[in-house]
Amino acid sequence: MTDTHRPDLPAGAAAGLFAESGLPESAARAAATSDRVGNSHDGHRHTHTDKADACAPAASARTVSEQLAFVLGSVAPLPPVRVELDAARGLVLAEDVLTVTDTPPFHNSAMDGYAVIRADLLGASVRNPITLTVVADLAAGTAENPRLVPGQVARIMTGAPIPDGADAVVPIEDTDQGTELVTIVAAPAVAAHVRRAGEDAHAGDRVLAAGSVLWPARVAAAASAGTSTVLVHPAPRVAVISTGSELVTPGSPTRRGQIPDSNSFLLSAAVAEAGGIPVRIGAVPDDDDVLRALLAELAGTVDVIVLSGGVSVGAYDVVKAVLKPLGTVDFGPVKMQPGKPQGFGRWPADGNVPGPLIFALPGNPVSAYVSFEVFVRPALRRLLGHGTAQPPDPTLEPTGAAIDEPALTDSDTGAASTRTRTSTSTSTSHAATDQHTPDHPSLHRRTVTATVTDGWNSPPGRAQYMPVIVTDHTVIEHDPALMTAEGSTSASAGSIRLEVRPASRGGSGSHLVAGLAQANGLAIVPEDTIHIRGGDRITVMLTS
Repeated sequence: MTDTHRPDLPAGAAAGLFAESGLPESAARAAATSDRVGNSHDGHRHTHTDKADACAPAASARTVSEQLAFVLGSVAPLPPVRVELDAARGLVLAEDVLTVTDTPPFHNSAMDGYAVIRADLLGASVRNPITLTVVADLAAGTAENPRLVPGQVARIMTGAPIPDGADAVVPIEDTDQGTELVTIVAAPAVAAHVRRAGEDAHAGDRVLAAGSVLWPARVAAAASAGTSTVLVHPAPRVAVISTGSELVTPGSPTRRGQIPDSNSFLLSAAVAEAGGIPVRIGAVPDDDDVLRALLAELAGTVDVIVLSGGVSVGAYDVVKAVLKPLGTVDFGPVKMQPGKPQGFGRWPADGNVPGPLIFALPGNPVSAYVSFEVFVRPALRRLLGHGTAQPPDPTLEPTGAAIDEPALTDSDTGAASTRTRTSTSTSTSHAATDQHTPDHPSLHRRTVTATVTDGWNSPPGRAQYMPVIVTDHTVIEHDPALMTAEGSTSASAGSIRLEVRPASRGGSGSHLVAGLAQANGLAIVPEDTIHIRGGDRITVMLTS
């Protein structure tokens, strides 16, 4: 988005820039009349660092599981809409798809060749070729239906209807490819290369179940069933807003105290990857009136609003200042690191129409990203119609662990038996109950178990989400049965295990964007774990 609050823009220019990027006009006017960046806003100037991350958990803080249950308990799939098949890819069916007619609707050829009467060719072979008369040439799509009598064949293409009287197809490779007379050197099997009407499905059969995701093959199945439209849960429209007068458009000149807005790009991309439709507003200044006007105009046009910044413990954080008085958005700490300050709720209803969901995330990029993955993404998936009604069960094993190593003992790692508990436990808030199946993908990311190569520490009393790099590692296992006379093995077998290490030397610091860019997962450390050491096994949420 174009920088909407540059101090050198007059009111008209600012409004034009907002209009160009889709920002509501009243918000543009408010921004154009606000004080310049860096100046006091007479009580409306706010800070929004993630400084609460450095604080100990408050007594009223929710666990991650409690916060996620709170969020998902407020979210239901969007009301279904009927769309053309062209617009249905990736969406979730809200009703079964039934076949309109038999599929295929008529007997047709599975090969290029000749439709024949099998009895004419019972003794056909290379040594005993049989010559028959060609009476028709049938291409795919033809409506012709010549009735064959003994001694006759019809040249036929793949997909063309089988003519009356024919009961088999001889592939063109078993003929001399004649057009008036054809010599055949092989006897066909019963119903050879004939696709029967209704072989795939009969009229009224269910070809796709409600809850199925319309991947390309399923779109094709719906089309083959004779359906031109399907009832689906639509993709949610999600407005993404960064707050902060220090934020400028990437690529713009910066002065001391200004930084590029990365959060709106980060979160918009994450929305799209989750299946939503991002409406990236970009950065808005720390001004209550600007933000309030923007949210009011967005309320009737989007399903979700995701804000970053202005939710911490500062006395004048803009997001909290605007939303908390509404009484419909809950703000409170969550026992996690990074991402402790969280806000969630709805914009007030307009009559009987509920307002959009609101997620207020911390302003630091890693905090915003982790918060999105843990809370926002599952909610968007629920809106899309994915998943089950239950939040993750922290007592279950990781989901979809393709490679799960045996538990390591203290003797395996060489650690003292009295050491502080480490991450060998796989119980986390993201060991999801949802099952990843082709028809019903989970609300949650797939998790695996991996072995730690470089350890780190985690704050006590808070679940930690550490950006990590997950790699495959080949473990060579020597086979004693292959021992040579010299005492060495002549061959060995290899097995693959997953290894994990922090993506940044700075650990899980909420400002470490460069390290986040290298990460392909989030290691999930339980609240009661302080030390994560080399050799420990840990649950990792795979993010790419």
